[in-house]
Amino acid sequence: MNEPFEFYKVSADYIAERMPFQPEIGIVLGSGLGPMAASIEQPVEIDYRDIPNFLVSTAPDHVGKLIFGRISGKKVVCMSGRFHSYEGYDFEQLSIPVRVLKLLGIRSLILTNAAGGVNLDFRPGDIMIISDHIKLNGASPLRGKNVDEFGPRFFDTTRMYDPELRALAKKLAEDSGLRVHEGVYFFMPGPQFETPAEIRAIRILGGDTVGMSTVKEALTAAHCGLPVLAFSVVTNMAAGVTQNALTTEEVNETGHAVAEKFSAYMQRIIGEM
Repeated sequence: MNEPFEFYKVSADYIAERMPFQPEIGIVLGSGLGPMAASIEQPVEIDYRDIPNFLVSTAPDHVGKLIFGRISGKKVVCMSGRFHSYEGYDFEQLSIPVRVLKLLGIRSLILTNAAGGVNLDFRPGDIMIISDHIKLNGASPLRGKNVDEFGPRFFDTTRMYDPELRALAKKLAEDSGLRVHEGVYFFMPGPQFETPAEIRAIRILGGDTVGMSTVKEALTAAHCGLPVLAFSVVTNMAAGVTQNALTTEEVNETGHAVAEKFSAYMQRIIGEM
């Protein structure tokens, strides 16, 4: 169940005593995208393990640190490593990081993920700005007693992926050197990759990419009134699109290969936010 407001405040108070400033923008980095953290100037790091009531990342290639610093002149806090339900966390626990970032003072949230390409026009290395998502399985991170200090129990998600921020991202994509699309992210719980039959069904339902993260953070952000800008990095084509077996190595290799251009693209966006 959702913890009371004081539970999240304990985490935020611990971090607030150690952070160099109040951040404007929160960033969550997905699998293989950790190198983007290198673009943060004057970094101050806090290990997840040291934060009371926080979670610990166990996914491969997720460092597990909060990093405070500046990107393109903006004060940011970056989660280098995120949390997933397949690690054994309850969906309600996955609301913790975004709620803590909200208490630290962020005014907007950027989410990134490594995803499989479902849309047949996509290819590895492409970027997709998330315009919407589909989640047909798993509980809501907001299940249980509502924490009124963050937001109302019943809340609208129509503009969850902020239209103005998406428009900015599309504008700046034009000379980024990346193939950038806009589309729908389909959530699957993992940890196994999807079957070819599941991918065919996801395509019919309107999914363009598929992955195991992001929607919990996006829903939590919508609940507490934070604008969200989210990206999928297409690190592989989903099951059945090619005859290749899916591996975490491929996910991380593609993420690292695109990291430099994607980081430059993100820096420009953050500078304009």
